[in-house]
Amino acid sequence: MTPVAVSLTSLLSFSGLACLCLSMDRHGRTLFHGRPSRRRDRAFRVAGWLFIALAFAAAIITADWNFGPVQWLGSLTGAALIVVALMSYRPAWIRPAAIA
Repeated sequence: MTPVAVSLTSLLSFSGLACLCLSMDRHGRTLFHGRPSRRRDRAFRVAGWLFIALAFAAAIITADWNFGPVQWLGSLTGAALIVVALMSYRPAWIRPAAIA
């Protein structure tokens, strides 16, 4: 388990959870200042699950099946805390942070 592997898994997890957050109706209205379209919601939802699956694959490839799922769950937990904190205190930062 290298710092690069942990960073990759964490960044993919954060991007996935941020996309899932943006696919929700309430958060989409807050961040896009209007009613989000179904197409955009679906695109965010698909991208979110794709990023989470990529994070799982990266964790398994870098840490094998012994520690990979544990690393993935830990990165999901940390990313969820960051997404919740950003949505609570600085919701405008979630879009640029998810892209970065």
